[in-house]
Amino acid sequence: MNLGLIAQAVGMFAVTNIDDIVLLALFFSGASRPWPVVVGQYLGFAGILALSIIGALGAGLLPPAVLPYLGLLPLLLGLRAGWKAWRDRDEPEASVSGPSLLTVAAVTFANGGDNIGVYVPVFATAGRAGLVVFSVVFLVLVGVWCALGRFFATRPAVARGLSRWGHVVLPVVLIAIGVLILVEGLT
Repeated sequence: MNLGLIAQAVGMFAVTNIDDIVLLALFFSGASRPWPVVVGQYLGFAGILALSIIGALGAGLLPPAVLPYLGLLPLLLGLRAGWKAWRDRDEPEASVSGPSLLTVAAVTFANGGDNIGVYVPVFATAGRAGLVVFSVVFLVLVGVWCALGRFFATRPAVARGLSRWGHVVLPVVLIAIGVLILVEGLT
């Protein structure tokens, strides 16, 4: 087992997914059950991982010029969530079901354009054994990220803040991520 490669994978995952902890905490704070968030996160990340591996193997499924437009997905989801929060501002929050599995997966995938841009060149030089190590480490760390997001969402002070402001913060964060992906990718 190559510990240097594992350490590189851990570091690369942490750097490219630090923003996901905030999103996961927001998703978990609004979820009545944790499983849609966890499964959605795994599905979205599996898409990122698959595209990165395909890109590294030379298939070039998505041309680099298309990646910035993935920012439209969180932008539109953020606008939709913001509209819903504004529209339902006077409604009691008793029946909130939280984000759907597909919403979490879509946001995770759309937020992964930068991940793909980092992973493809690294994967291209890692070899098949390296790809396996990166993939296993990344998939384990998705679970760790979900646990951290859930942990932050269930801390009393954080939970109170997310409960009070999460319906406002989530759309703002999604819109910001979408704009950031678009701006960074198009410049």
